[in-house]
Amino acid sequence: MSELKVGIISCSGEECLGGTISRLATRIVLDELKMISTVTLCLPLYLAGGEEERNFAKVFPTIAVDGCDKLCVKRSTEKYSGKINGSIDVSKIIGKENALNTKTVRIKDLTEEHIPMVEEVASEIVKMIGSLPADSYSGKTFRGCSCGG
Repeated sequence: MSELKVGIISCSGEECLGGTISRLATRIVLDELKMISTVTLCLPLYLAGGEEERNFAKVFPTIAVDGCDKLCVKRSTEKYSGKINGSIDVSKIIGKENALNTKTVRIKDLTEEHIPMVEEVASEIVKMIGSLPADSYSGKTFRGCSCGG
């Protein structure tokens, strides 16, 4: 059996703070925490029909990190690849008002008060990865992109 890999798909919404926080938290998990082999899947490519992205999500455990309660990431992933292994709604962690903030959306506009929000979402992603059942990996052969082997 191949190494367990987990895919994380974060919100691509750039019009509100929740999307920005979802992407930053995902980067922290990928770059700094490195618990297991995690990869990020590109939501715009996924929605545009990217077969490698969709196939990865069919084979490997996948977690959706949505910036708001529209749950675009979760819904689209389940539509094209089947049931996901976990879903995080950033607005439930940082509050709906914060998540839908349209004044602070760029990384360069973030302040010290936003850092704990990013860290808390990253922590939730890590908890979700840690709670994946041992049988999450389907055991199927994946031949898509270099991230999937």
